[in-house]
Amino acid sequence: MKILVTGAAGFIGSALCRALAERGDEVVGLDNINEYYDVALKYGRLEANGLRKPFIEGDIVKSYEYANLRFVRMDLCDKEGIDSLFKKEGFDKVMNLAAQAGVRYSITNPYSYIKSNIEGFFNILEACRNFKVGHLVFASSSSIYGDQKEVPFREDFKTDSPVSLYAATKKSNELLAYSYTHLYGFSAIGLRYFTVYGPWGRPDMSPMLFATAICKGEPIKVFNNGNMMRDFTYISDIVSGTIKAIDYEPDRVASNEAGFFKAYNIGCSNPVRLMDFISEIESAMGKPAEKIFLPMQPGDVLQTYADTSALEHDLGYKPSVTLHEGIGRFIEWFRSDRNPLKP
Repeated sequence: MKILVTGAAGFIGSALCRALAERGDEVVGLDNINEYYDVALKYGRLEANGLRKPFIEGDIVKSYEYANLRFVRMDLCDKEGIDSLFKKEGFDKVMNLAAQAGVRYSITNPYSYIKSNIEGFFNILEACRNFKVGHLVFASSSSIYGDQKEVPFREDFKTDSPVSLYAATKKSNELLAYSYTHLYGFSAIGLRYFTVYGPWGRPDMSPMLFATAICKGEPIKVFNNGNMMRDFTYISDIVSGTIKAIDYEPDRVASNEAGFFKAYNIGCSNPVRLMDFISEIESAMGKPAEKIFLPMQPGDVLQTYADTSALEHDLGYKPSVTLHEGIGRFIEWFRSDRNPLKP
C-alpha cells in the first residue's frame, strides 16, 4: 500500500512514518519544515527516520534507514506541487497531519491558520478527488468541542461553538471532508486528537515546557491555578489508533455505493488534573518545579475528556500506556542525547 503522510517532520507524523515503514508500506512523507518552533527538533525527527539534509523544495529524499520511506519538502498551499506529486505517485491512501498547530498562537497569527489549515487542506481534498485516492484520514482536534461542560466528549455532541480560530479551522476541515466524500465517492475519517505526549513531542506543549523549566531551575506557568483536566495520550497509542483508521475500509465505499465520512475521538479516556501531571514529571526528574499560578488564557478550555467507545467498537482501538509509564519514557528521552533541544 502506498501512503502519503503530510506533516512528516511533526510529532505524530514522524512516528507514524516510522511505524508504517516498519510494517512494510511504501511511505512518502511531506512537510514544509516551517519555523513555528525550533526546526532542530523537526530535523532530528527526520534524521531518526533515516532522512538527512539537505531538503530542497520539491526534491524527494530516500531514507537510509528504511528502503520504503521517502520524503519531500513541500507546502500544502503549493497546489501545482501537490497535484504533480499525487499524479506521479498514485497514492492509495493519504494521512493529512500537516497543519498550523497551537491554540494560543492562533490568537496572534490568524492568517497562518487560514492558509495552512483551510487552503492547504482544500488542496489535499482536491488532489484526493482528482487523482482517485480511495481513503483519506486527517487530523481534527478535541478543541472543536469548545468549552464543553458535559463529559466525556462524544462525537455526537454539538461542535459549533469553537473558542479559538485553530478549533474553527479543524471544524471546517470536517465539514469540507464530509462534503467532498459525499460528492465524489471516496472515504474520509477525521481523528479528533486529544492531548498527545511522549518522546520527540512539541516544545510548545506542556511536557517539554515543564521538563525544560525544571531542568533549568526556572519557574513553570500553571494556568487557571492548575484546575485543568487533560486527556493525555501517549504517542504509541495515538500511532496505533491512527494506523487502524488508515487501514479501515468502510463497506459502503468498497461497494462503490456512496462516499463515507466519520469523525472519531482518539484519546486515553482517562483525564488527569494538570497538577497531577506536573507531579509525575517532578517525580520522574527527581526535582520539584517552581510554579507561577496564572489565570485562564484566551482560547483555552477547562477540560478535555474523550469518549473513545466508537473508535474501540469500530476499529478495535485500545490505549495501553499509563501516564506513569509514558512520562517515564518521555523523561528518559528528554535527558538523552537523542533530544536535539536538550538543555
